Amino acid sequence: MNSIHDMGGMDGFGAVRAEPDEPAFHAPWEGRVLAMQRAMGYARLWTIDQSRASIEMLDPALYLTASYYKKWFLALEHRLRMHGLIGPDELAAGKSLRPGVQLERTLSAADAGAMKRGEFARPATAQPQFRPGDRVRTRNLNPATHTRLPRYARDKVGTVEANRGCHVYPDTAAIDAGENPRWLYTVTFAASELWGDDADPAITVSIEAFEPYLMPG
Repeated sequence: MNSIHDMGGMDGFGAVRAEPDEPAFHAPWEGRVLAMQRAMGYARLWTIDQSRASIEMLDPALYLTASYYKKWFLALEHRLRMHGLIGPDELAAGKSLRPGVQLERTLSAADAGAMKRGEFARPATAQPQFRPGDRVRTRNLNPATHTRLPRYARDKVGTVEANRGCHVYPDTAAIDAGENPRWLYTVTFAASELWGDDADPAITVSIEAFEPYLMPG
């Protein structure tokens, strides 16, 4: 997506400062947001890519000033409204004003203890186009919707390092246009290819790139 949300490779925002002994949560409400996120994910009303896309829908100014878990909270609020699980009047009131919507899949305490990450590998429908060692160029994509190809790595030449198998294609899954499984590769770039001749020649950068992002280099 072409917006402030794709901050990879951008400068001008100051140094990234690590917080010594950073806690998992800075306030109790952050833990509750994580719990709500996981519980609603269990309901399978949306995909992880739709969840990511809803964060990208936040106003850029809000995105830059909101904390990590506030972004999660606002995106979850958006998805709940879109699925008719809460109404604007309930948000304004800060409480439920009518009986909740019955979901087909609900989370019990026993289920919560056995939760694990989703599986996104899918059977291949075609042979892979590229092999490890192949020289490739990333496409210059400029989508209005979600993509996993960062701007800094578009229209760049790299080398396929590994084939990671066939997986759900996030660009279509995010907009409810089907899983469309595609081959996924690790592609390695010289830092100078990404950021110019002043980049450290000893540095290389690897990204995970789906086959539609690539063409022969």
